[in-house]
Amino acid sequence: MALAAKLELRQSQALVMTPQLQQAIRLLQLSNMELNSFVETELERNPLLERDDDEPSPGEPRERSAEADERDGGQSAQDGEPAEAWSELSKPASDPASVLDTDYENVFPDTAAAELSSGSFSSSRLSGNGAQDEDTNFEAFIASELSLKDHLSQQLPIAIADPIERLIGGYLIDMVDEAGYLSADLAALADKLGAPLALMEKVLKVLQTFEPSGVFARNLAECLAIQLREQNRYDPQIAALLGNLELLGARNFPALKRIVGCDAEDLAEMISDIKRLNPKPGLKFGSVQMQPVVPDVLVRGTPTGGWRIELNSETLPRVLVNRNYYALVAKTSRSEKDKGYLTDCLQTANWLVKSLDQRARTILRVAEEIIRQQDGFFAHGIQHLRPLNLRTVADAIKMHESTVSRVTSNKYMATPRGIFELKYFFTSSIAASDSGEAHSSESVRFRIKQLIDAESAEDVLSDDALVDRLKSDGIDIARRTVAKYREAMRIPSSVQRRREKRVLQPVADDL
Repeated sequence: MALAAKLELRQSQALVMTPQLQQAIRLLQLSNMELNSFVETELERNPLLERDDDEPSPGEPRERSAEADERDGGQSAQDGEPAEAWSELSKPASDPASVLDTDYENVFPDTAAAELSSGSFSSSRLSGNGAQDEDTNFEAFIASELSLKDHLSQQLPIAIADPIERLIGGYLIDMVDEAGYLSADLAALADKLGAPLALMEKVLKVLQTFEPSGVFARNLAECLAIQLREQNRYDPQIAALLGNLELLGARNFPALKRIVGCDAEDLAEMISDIKRLNPKPGLKFGSVQMQPVVPDVLVRGTPTGGWRIELNSETLPRVLVNRNYYALVAKTSRSEKDKGYLTDCLQTANWLVKSLDQRARTILRVAEEIIRQQDGFFAHGIQHLRPLNLRTVADAIKMHESTVSRVTSNKYMATPRGIFELKYFFTSSIAASDSGEAHSSESVRFRIKQLIDAESAEDVLSDDALVDRLKSDGIDIARRTVAKYREAMRIPSSVQRRREKRVLQPVADDL
């Protein structure tokens, strides 16, 4: 049999992940704050992109201005209006498509017009007016937050007059950590400064009288002792208790009563005094900047009993493509390199505007379906949280499961019941004992905590008893699952709870 070379032409289909598609998928995972940072970078590198500073009223669809249309070459969206900033769910809803302002395409349809504007769902500037000079920038005059070290340094010249002792005090202030503790060894610091250890201890004793009470402690017991001395509650018995904090953490109250030499009532009173103290007094000052959670979706109730869902327009960037500038520069371009650069910038700008709009549409649709599925939680509380997985939402809105997963990453929803991460609403299911509807794991945890909180010293529920109670409520759950949920909520075992309740019972009776 002879072998021969020949040419064949075949057709095949394959999914190609272009750089633009990869970037678009990554945009879905970004939070609003991360998206702002990404858009800022694109504004700096792409001369055809500009901010859209026309701010519509909150919850009001944005209409393109004549100036914006002129900048975009007089073209508007050809395959649909820009995404609305909000939508409203009424109860009951017959068809998801009736309340969604988009069709059920997947993520980024190829037929979407490149001129689709993202400005319809956002209303705030990315940054302040850069044209302001230092004399008119009122933000420059806002007082900075007082740090712990600044607060301690202000008290130092009032409490210590001697220059040498004040120098030692300033050095010790620099050694205090954010919680207010002095973690360095005092003897080593004395050797480093060349000062007598007795003088260091003298200065430290004065510093330990500073506000907030408990600062400059070298361990937790000393921190609590400083605060108790200031309250005139420090005595030999409570000193013995502070010397055995590990027994207190293990809830070994019988051993504590023997060591301290007191009865249950006195022990409970001392424990109550300790619980009112601050173990980290320095954290009340602004030495650490905490990043607050900024919600991406806002949910409000409506008078008809439905829900109004809108994107947080205060954190969404709005950009436009400046086609006039492109036309002007394209006329003066002579080299192929310049023309290629302008073409690439135009394609990138069009892609970004389209992707931002599609990202907003996708987030809004996923949020709508989550609220529809978890309507009982929003209306009645955590006990009515239903089991929900990504596939259920993806099938309902005709999207891929991976798309829903990306949309719910790093996104938060502000609701009348608080701020929740979107992934919070996806919970595993616990079977019902009566073959009814399954229960959410979060609602089962909540029910377990309710049962334990209602215990008395004479009737402490074991894990087996909790299983029986839950089965009577229609929840079929294994004992090991109850134990796992209880330990995850940091609830001690029934033996430890019974011991603690018996020790603290006298104080509760007096109250």
